[in-house]
Amino acid sequence: MLGYRFKGEIKVVIGFVLIHISPAHEYEVFNKLSKLPEVIELHPLFGEYDLIAKIEAKDYESIGQIIIHKIKTIDGIIDTKTLTGIRLH
Repeated sequence: MLGYRFKGEIKVVIGFVLIHISPAHEYEVFNKLSKLPEVIELHPLFGEYDLIAKIEAKDYESIGQIIIHKIKTIDGIIDTKTLTGIRLH
């Protein structure tokens, strides 16, 4: 599945990744995430999660691969929760 079609327009799959970080690793994790090309927005949060990252990919499988192989492998990340959606072009 290389994308989705809706009324002839290609959709891009997006993910909003809520990230829980171990204490004293916030800056390190933020800097590493900001270097990933799939991360198009990154914001600090207050509350249960420490960061929210907006990522884009061609399909849902790619979103999963980015989270498993690029985000969850960063030292200091304790847990993530992902919300997915689409963006129409």
